[in-house]
Amino acid sequence: MTPSDSAGPAAHPPLPGRRLTARITGEVQAVGFRYRTLQQANRLGLTGVVSNSSDGSVHVVAEGGPAEIAGLLQWLRSPAAPGTVTGVEESLSAATGEFPDFRTD
Repeated sequence: MTPSDSAGPAAHPPLPGRRLTARITGEVQAVGFRYRTLQQANRLGLTGVVSNSSDGSVHVVAEGGPAEIAGLLQWLRSPAAPGTVTGVEESLSAATGEFPDFRTD
């Protein structure tokens, strides 16, 4: 057993944070929306995933601190987001820590 093995779960305390699950509607596919969301999430230090949905919307799951999640939501609703956003349906919950980084699907 190495010293790091003996540290056990206490070596990795749970990450405090929030989880945003959002559905973005409007003209948000084929306009660089996922790529720009990836860039913004990385700037904010968030983890998660952004993906296109078959109904033409974009689905975002992001985890991080409350201020960073609020920053992403603000950006998603702003004119800086590419395309034309007509709606953002969101739900917030506790972060799960399931994502090692932010990616596109």
